[in-house]
Amino acid sequence: MDIASLTIDGIREGLLARRFSAVELATEALRFAAAENPRTNAYLHFSPERALAAARRVDECIARGAEPGRLAAVPVAVKDVIVTKGVRTTCGSRLLANYIPPYDATAVERLEQAGALLIGKTNCDEFAMGSSNENSAFGPVRNPVALDRVPGGSSGGSAAAVAQGTAVVALGSDTGGSIRQPASFCGVVGVTATYGRVSRYGLTAFASSLDHIGPLARSVKEAATVLGVIAGRDARDATSAAAPVPDYTAGLDGKVKGLKLGLPREYLKELTSETGQLISAAVDDLKKLGCEVREISLPATDYAIACYYILATAEASSNLARYDGVRYTFRSGRSETLAEMYRNTRGEGFGAECKRRIMLGTYVLSAGYYDAYYLKAQKVRALIARDFANAFNEVDAIVAPVSPYPAFRLGEKMADPIAMYLSDIYTITGDLAGIPCMSVPCGKTASGLPVGMQILTTHFDEPSMFRLADAFESLGRAA
Repeated sequence: MDIASLTIDGIREGLLARRFSAVELATEALRFAAAENPRTNAYLHFSPERALAAARRVDECIARGAEPGRLAAVPVAVKDVIVTKGVRTTCGSRLLANYIPPYDATAVERLEQAGALLIGKTNCDEFAMGSSNENSAFGPVRNPVALDRVPGGSSGGSAAAVAQGTAVVALGSDTGGSIRQPASFCGVVGVTATYGRVSRYGLTAFASSLDHIGPLARSVKEAATVLGVIAGRDARDATSAAAPVPDYTAGLDGKVKGLKLGLPREYLKELTSETGQLISAAVDDLKKLGCEVREISLPATDYAIACYYILATAEASSNLARYDGVRYTFRSGRSETLAEMYRNTRGEGFGAECKRRIMLGTYVLSAGYYDAYYLKAQKVRALIARDFANAFNEVDAIVAPVSPYPAFRLGEKMADPIAMYLSDIYTITGDLAGIPCMSVPCGKTASGLPVGMQILTTHFDEPSMFRLADAFESLGRAA
């Protein structure tokens, strides 16, 4: 059984034809993932008992002629910031190294209800804070395409697992590009749906007004399938939307002729690398498919990085205050007073990037600076959202790069946090506006590094986004 070449449809066909059982598939998938993991460190831990129990349920359904589920026996990896009942969830942090949650995230529940097999939890930047997956307390993830390169972050472990074939699909989280940028670096598809489309219940909070859960997959159709499974209203998440969830795969009909696509000049004006050339070639392909392409302007883009890192760090400062050694985290053993216990626990438990963002966030929320920074950033966020709303009055979708460059070398940007932050320059705007956006592979550089093209559409118009991405994917540009 070639686990690395399995697809959702192929697994279903094999199960129903009795060529293999779900338990046989789960056993081989777990063996393969464990054997491959030393190369990339994509997984922090595996969940064989849970995967095999789910596999047995699938086999029992098939034996009695019942529907086994849309994701029956599909090996799935889940980013370790998404909680899983009875399976360790560390958030890539020393603080939660031994934390075992008492409940499942809604997205995980829905995956397993559809028959998916949870193979394991994937490595990530600590509390999802990073753009390279080098901020994990348990070591960096290596890009399976080029082992000396980063896989992107913070969902680098999930992207790497899909790229190396140890998971058919995976869940990641996206706050400022943490699904799309790793998808681009690893040559897979990554989707960030409209804010509220997928329940955040069970997603460890980084910046609550920006956080999303979304799928990574090797094809647009498979990403659309997974989103269809996990999307929808959840009474346990007040920010989840009640909007009906369409059949995303039904709309993959290749009919994109006449779609109006916008190219934001602010995203392309300084993009002179191989990435720019590949995006330009991809746009030419979209024109050949019959799309109408025009230049648009998103004038508030220049302020997006500053806006994002004020808002995200402010929310992180509040959300991470709960990790103090009192309840479920690591606790420092060298403290004589309560204040020392708080201080030492957080000082020893948090990594450098988390500390940096907590301090920034606390500063911008402090008396005397709230109006100067946080309130002003909220106004800029409204301007960014208005830019997109105006653009979608003229075009059906926006096409843009995901990152200014392909995967960089491990350690290359760790000493310069600002350079690291700038790698998110094209992805954070979609999160600030709360619109659906995705990365689809659009080719490789001369040295063989993947590059992704970003597609953005208006709120809840994931069907148009998927249809355009699928039509482009059918051209085979990723190869």
